[in-house]
Amino acid sequence: MEILLIVIVALLLIIAVVVVFNFLGNRKLRQAEEDALRHRAYRPGDPFSTADDDAVRGDPRQLKPGDLVELRGETFAVRGTLRLTQGGYVWTENFLDTGTGRKAWISVEDDPDLEVVLWHELTGVTLTPGPQSLELDGRRYSSDESGGADYTSAGTTGLAPRASMRYHDYEAGDERLSFEDFGSGWECARGEVVERSEYRIYPTDPTPGQ
Repeated sequence: MEILLIVIVALLLIIAVVVVFNFLGNRKLRQAEEDALRHRAYRPGDPFSTADDDAVRGDPRQLKPGDLVELRGETFAVRGTLRLTQGGYVWTENFLDTGTGRKAWISVEDDPDLEVVLWHELTGVTLTPGPQSLELDGRRYSSDESGGADYTSAGTTGLAPRASMRYHDYEAGDERLSFEDFGSGWECARGEVVERSEYRIYPTDPTPGQ
């Protein structure tokens, strides 16, 4: 009888220890989950960051020659990339080609939010940049910014590997009008802002920054 009592007491002690450890373990797990949630909710960061979309649809800031861009139902190859710098400000312009005769440019900049613009070159335009507003095909564009930048060229762009350029940009809502001079006079292009859901990037090398 005494032995049985000792066994019962020992079992009760073991059960008590297990219950206590389970309670402490569950409480620690709940605390860790609460801390993680609090960290995600209150950690310093940009609430409008595109990092989540970039992880799913590709980061347009990392575009480079050889990448593919699925844009509004068409697949383009990136043939060349210009990286432009003005002071500490950096943006890129990427030459796209379907391989079937359709060509375009896509610019990418953070100003401060990510803005991607699809550009098509215009020919026969007699407008000259400079005025505060310009009218083209019944649309009035207001001057946005102008200046000069240094650039480096990779892939096929038709430009020197490294040089400088001038630009003058105009805008009208989500439409853009740009004049650029790479040393042979002003070239004109018309663009429109592209929404994040309208394109997807397939990098040749998935490693960021490569």
